[in-house]
Amino acid sequence: MRFPQRRFITVWALLLTMAAALVLPPPVRAITFGEEEELSTEMLRIIFKRLPVVEDPYITGYVNRVGRRILAVMPEQPFRYRFYVINQAEYNAFATPAGHIFVYSGLLEAMDGEDELAGILGHEIAHVYSRHISQKIELAKKVGWAQLAGMAAGVLIGVAGGGPAAAGALTMGSAATGATTQLAFSRENETQADQLGLKFLTDAGYGTEGLLRVLKKIRGKQWFGKDQVPTYMMTHPAIEDRIAYVSSWAEDHKEAPAPAKANSAEFERILTRLIVEYNDTTAELARLEQVLQREPGNTLARYRYGLVLARANRTAEAAAQVKEVLARNAFNPYLLRDLGKVYFLGGQLDAALSALESARSMMPEDPDTLFFLGRTQQELGRPSEAIALYTAVIQKTPDYRDAYYFLGQNLGQQGALADAHYYLGVYHLRARDFKTAATQFKQSLRNSDAPDKRERAERLLKQVEEEIKAEKKALEG
Repeated sequence: MRFPQRRFITVWALLLTMAAALVLPPPVRAITFGEEEELSTEMLRIIFKRLPVVEDPYITGYVNRVGRRILAVMPEQPFRYRFYVINQAEYNAFATPAGHIFVYSGLLEAMDGEDELAGILGHEIAHVYSRHISQKIELAKKVGWAQLAGMAAGVLIGVAGGGPAAAGALTMGSAATGATTQLAFSRENETQADQLGLKFLTDAGYGTEGLLRVLKKIRGKQWFGKDQVPTYMMTHPAIEDRIAYVSSWAEDHKEAPAPAKANSAEFERILTRLIVEYNDTTAELARLEQVLQREPGNTLARYRYGLVLARANRTAEAAAQVKEVLARNAFNPYLLRDLGKVYFLGGQLDAALSALESARSMMPEDPDTLFFLGRTQQELGRPSEAIALYTAVIQKTPDYRDAYYFLGQNLGQQGALADAHYYLGVYHLRARDFKTAATQFKQSLRNSDAPDKRERAERLLKQVEEEIKAEKKALEG
C-alpha cells in the first residue's frame, strides 16, 4: 500500500543548507571522512524513522546491483555506498553524506529501462564523489551555534508543512532556501555531477540516452503551481541546461563503443514488484482493468493484474489470470513461483507445493521460492522442512527480513528457545523496533549456555541498546 505523501526532513540537513546560504562561497573545503560517516549515521536514523523506505530484498538488491556496476569502474572510494528506494510518488532522488543514495518509487515507476535508473544513480554518485555535500557542511560550520539553534526552532515549527523545497534540503545542489547564491553554487554542482556521471555511466557500459530520457520525463511532468513542481526540479536546478549538456555530450561521443544491453527483463520484474506490493491496491486494480480493456493481449498488464488481485485476497481470480499468462509462457520459473504464492495465499497448499517445487527446480536459489516453500511446509505441519528452507533464505539473502520471523517462530515451537529468540530479535532489529529486539536478545541469553550463541546475542543486544540511546537523545535534543 502506498503511504500518503509526507513532508518530513532531517533537521540536520536543512540546518546545514540554510546555514550555507548565509555566508559567501568559500574556498573548496570539506569535512573529514570520519565526520561525514558520523553525520550520515544520524541522518539515516531520521530518514528511516520518518520516511517509508522500501525494505524489499528484491527491489533494493537490484538497485544496489545497478549502483555497484557504476562504482566498479570508479577509483577506490572511502565510503561503502548504499542505495535505497523511498515509497512515495514524487519524482525525486537524493544522496546523504557518505554515499547513501535514495530514489523515490514515483521516479522509478516513470522509467522504462535500467539505463534510466543508472543515469540517475550515476549523477548522485558523482555528487558524493565530488564531495559536494561535505563542502556544504564545511560552510555551515562557520555559523555560530546560537544562530543554528535559532534556525532549529524555526525548522521544528515548520517541518510538517515544509513541502518539496524543504524536503530538498536533504540533497546536494538544493535550492530549497531560495537564496540566489546557493542556486548559483548548485548549478555548478549539477554541471560537475553530470560531467563525471556521464563518464562513469559510459565506462560502466551504459549509454547516455537513459539519463536524457529520464530528465525529459521529469521536465515534462505536468504541474499547476509551485507545490506541484516535481521535487527533483526543486532540488536539482537548471534542468534545461542539464538536458542541453547531456544532449551535447551524447552528440560528441557518438564514436564511443556501443553500450552493453541492460537487463530489461529484470528491470520489468522489479518494477512489477514495486507496483504490485507498494501501490494502492484499489487504484492499481482500476488502472490495470482500464489497460486490459484497451489491450486484452497485454500479458504484462494481465500478470500484474493477477498479482494485485492476490494482494486484494481475490486469490481464485488471481490464479486464473496468472495461469492465463503462464499458458503463453510455459515453464517460466517466475510465473510458476508467483502462481505458487497465489495458491498458498488461497490456502491451496498441495497446488502451492507443486508449483513452487517446479519453480525451485529451475531457480534453486531464488529467495521468494524458498520462503514460500517454507511457509507451505509449515502450514502442512512439517517444521523441520520449513526451518531448513528459512535458513537457506537467510544464508542466500540476509536482507530477507520475514524469513527471520518465521524461522524464529518454528524454532520456538521445536523448543530451541535460544535460537528462536535470537532470530526474532534479528527480525525486530531489521524492522527498527529496537526495544522489542532488545527484549528478544535478552531472552536468547537467558536460554543459552553456548558461548558462540551468547556472543552473537550480546553483540546485537549492544547494537540495539546503542540505537535506543541514540533515539532517546534525538528526542531530548
